[in-house]
Amino acid sequence: MEENPNQQQINIELPEEQAEGIYSNLAIISHSPQEFVIDFIRVMPGLPKAKVKARVVITPEHAKRLMKALIENVKKYEQQFGHISDKEQPMMPMNFGPTAQA
Repeated sequence: MEENPNQQQINIELPEEQAEGIYSNLAIISHSPQEFVIDFIRVMPGLPKAKVKARVVITPEHAKRLMKALIENVKKYEQQFGHISDKEQPMMPMNFGPTAQA
């Protein structure tokens, strides 16, 4: 396979503090003519508030490339592990689970 001589190689560094990642179970996406803003949020049971854990701001062109990459990776995932249900899940109740008193 020939490499494109115009293609530049990029070395990507993953700092230790970023390597663990941030868990998110909700994402909110908004946009303007110049950018897309993706807020990653962690909603916890029993808590009425949720905090944005990470915000990513990208160009519309990069948003489209990200969408295509996600579609490709979901297809690969489903080939390996099976179908991912895409039906709407009801909003998780904020007070589910056993309650305890001390």
